Amino acid sequence: MSSGKKHRLEGEVDAVQKVKKVKTDDPTAAKDAPVKEKKEKKDKKDKKDKSEKKKDKKEKKDKKDKKTKDKEQSDEQNGVEAAAAAAMDLDVPTDAPVDEQLTAKKEKKEKKDKKSKDKKDKKKDRRPDDEATAEPPVANGAPSKYQQTAALTAVPESEVKTFLENNYITIHDQTNPSITLRPVLKFSHLPTSRLLSKKPFGTFTTPTPIQAASWPFSLSGRDVVGIAETGSGKTYAFSLPCVEALLSLPKPTHSRIAPTRAVIVSPTRELAMQTHESTSSLASLVGLKAVCIYGGASKDDQRNLLRKGADIIVATPGRLKDFLSEGSISLSEAAFVVLDEADRMLDKGFEEDIKLIIGSCPAKEKRQTLMFTATWPSEVRGLAETFMVDPVKVIINKNKPGGETGDGNGNGTIELQANSRIAQTVEVVDPRGKERRLLEILKEAQRGKAHNDRVLVFCLYKKETTRVEQFLTSRGLSVCAIHGDLRQEQRTRSLEAFKAGTTTIMLATDVAARGLDIPEVKLVVNLTFPLTIEDYVHRIGRTGRAGKEGKAITLFTEHDKSHSGSLINVLKAAGQPVPEELMKFGTTVKKKQHDAYGAFFKDVDMSKKATKITFD
Repeated sequence: MSSGKKHRLEGEVDAVQKVKKVKTDDPTAAKDAPVKEKKEKKDKKDKKDKSEKKKDKKEKKDKKDKKTKDKEQSDEQNGVEAAAAAAMDLDVPTDAPVDEQLTAKKEKKEKKDKKSKDKKDKKKDRRPDDEATAEPPVANGAPSKYQQTAALTAVPESEVKTFLENNYITIHDQTNPSITLRPVLKFSHLPTSRLLSKKPFGTFTTPTPIQAASWPFSLSGRDVVGIAETGSGKTYAFSLPCVEALLSLPKPTHSRIAPTRAVIVSPTRELAMQTHESTSSLASLVGLKAVCIYGGASKDDQRNLLRKGADIIVATPGRLKDFLSEGSISLSEAAFVVLDEADRMLDKGFEEDIKLIIGSCPAKEKRQTLMFTATWPSEVRGLAETFMVDPVKVIINKNKPGGETGDGNGNGTIELQANSRIAQTVEVVDPRGKERRLLEILKEAQRGKAHNDRVLVFCLYKKETTRVEQFLTSRGLSVCAIHGDLRQEQRTRSLEAFKAGTTTIMLATDVAARGLDIPEVKLVVNLTFPLTIEDYVHRIGRTGRAGKEGKAITLFTEHDKSHSGSLINVLKAAGQPVPEELMKFGTTVKKKQHDAYGAFFKDVDMSKKATKITFD
């Protein structure tokens, strides 16, 4: 037996003897030893199992995270890594550590992002600096958004010509004389927009002639002069393009308060309030705000409204001039300007105010300007030539064969015309019996089913209005009045009562004669003839509006005989009967009066070339 084997056997014998000795010496210890040993083995096994499970769980989580991250990296790179590696003849090791692969992918992604950013910067540098600012439309240098719809293009040319002829529409465009945009015959012919999706036209079924003919040009961004009779729908003709133009401008980013980007100037406070009502109804549909400022109301209240921001300002010339002078208003960003009833504003002596207002706006090449007027005298033509860029002239003139002079391009004088839908009656009466005859007319007009019909009575002077109001009230009639001696709140209250129909008879001076759109006025009575034939036409224009029929009765006396000739001309031009009693006063037309030159003043066509005179 070898010595190694001998030693091993001796060791085993010693171990057996030790175990026997423990069992003999300590029976309890001998009994518990196997249990303790078994427990220790179990604890070791549980600890090992727990450690292995934890390790497996961690490995699974790491694999899952790695898989997700690799997938994201792969989607973002979209094959860029492989292409880049192939292009540079690089070997991408498949057995490389995960951290090294992620680092490489990250570096490539950063290179790609940097390259994309450089492209954007170059593109931005190529963009003009003024692209982000409010630029005027087409004729003034900005792209046009107006596109003629397929439905309008499909309309036969013969139908378009018939529409223009039947509505006496003439369009003069010196910039593109051979290309004329088609009139919008139906609301559905307008191109879709955010505003039109709100269906803003309410109960109106088709555009009026001035709207149909002017919208294509104003929506294209061109400067437009609209010449049409009173009551022809001119308010919507400019308010719709105004709102559309503001929507096309970029939103201001330098201020929380919206800057004023459109201004509409009206000759009277009543007309300004009415225009504001129509414009605000459109603007509010698309989140724009319109504010009205006019004389006779609190300046502090109007300043507070302006401080809150106004995208559109509707104003009378005097109050707007005051606010501009004191710095309460800035028109430096007004890219859209409207002069409503331009001839009336010049008649009232607002020419200098208008020049100051427009001078506060951007240059004419950087804004769009619309002008609407009932006549086209030399003063209004001069205003257009000064403040507009190649304007398109849209003329609706039923008296064109005898009522327009000039070069045939819309540069001549267009005389005022009465609405042909108004039945005009002239009664020659004794001056002392006018009020009694008025009472008879009112009772007859509101008899039976017509007892709620609105009647508008015009007086010449404020005191006359007050006297007639007292006379009619004493006879049991419910009447209201508006004239210059009343406070603005009283005038507004009377006008609202008349519009609502709570009072069906309203007395007014010429302050209400122009521009007011009072719905459903069935009858206009001229108790006293106005000072000018223009005022007569605007008075009777309060009825027969928006394509409806109307009636006007004028009480003519011997004191008004100086106007007989011009009144006869207006009646004949509108196809109305001329009474024999009126013809007796004569057909002579009184010469125009001028503040400086008196009765020797006459309009001169400034567009004509002067005649050269030589002397021998």
